[in-house]
Amino acid sequence: EPVPLSNLVSIQETVAPKALNHYDKMRAVTISASVAPGYTLGEALEGLETTARQIVPPGTRISYAGETKEFKEATGGLLFVFVLALVVIYLVLAAQFESFIHPLTILISVPPAVTGAVLALKLLDGTMNIYTQIGLIMLIGLVTKNAILIVEFANQLHQRGTELRTAIVEAARLRLRPILMTSLSTVLGAVPLALASGAGAASRQQLGTVIIGGIVFSTLLTLFLVPAVYMLFSRQPATRPATRVEPVEPNLPEPARPLLEG
Repeated sequence: EPVPLSNLVSIQETVAPKALNHYDKMRAVTISASVAPGYTLGEALEGLETTARQIVPPGTRISYAGETKEFKEATGGLLFVFVLALVVIYLVLAAQFESFIHPLTILISVPPAVTGAVLALKLLDGTMNIYTQIGLIMLIGLVTKNAILIVEFANQLHQRGTELRTAIVEAARLRLRPILMTSLSTVLGAVPLALASGAGAASRQQLGTVIIGGIVFSTLLTLFLVPAVYMLFSRQPATRPATRVEPVEPNLPEPARPLLEG
């Protein structure tokens, strides 16, 4: 006979998920949110991870999707790409100069460029994103050209017999105009990026800011830093030892000697 269900169970209405989501064969919950005004995506992720460590049970895994996933992947690969770019440029310069010391002198111009780029971002309230990371990698090739001009010309002068200190000072003086012209042209070319407006302007502004700040700061220090490091790293003696040449009397036959003396 039919039995009322209320005689067997108690019925109560509750809220339950309409689907049980899984990610990598594990039960998953997706949390979506927008970044509040005045905060960057990196700061939001840092706060999210700090909160998650405090409230989620042990053994819970956190994964990212969408723009957040791209940001995490780009940030994680920046250091590797940056180091790889430095290694490739070092090997190319070592083959060009046939030396393992001069490439180090040239690459010493990279840290001031990175410092200038970070300071420019700080002054203009910029953020570290995929576009600024591309700009930092571009700076490696843009700023080393100034040091290459100085080191190459100093080597040429020293090979001609010029004293080492005089050679590097003369190279910095004579290459001042080309360095300023190339740096100025690069900065002026990046000004439209820094002043961009319209769709996608935020990404172009970040890229232009990094290039301008890095080029300007590196150019100001390269003219002083590279000569000092060149003198420090050079294994060649500062002055070449003078060689005294003694005249040698020719060993000629006796009949020819009176003719020469006359």
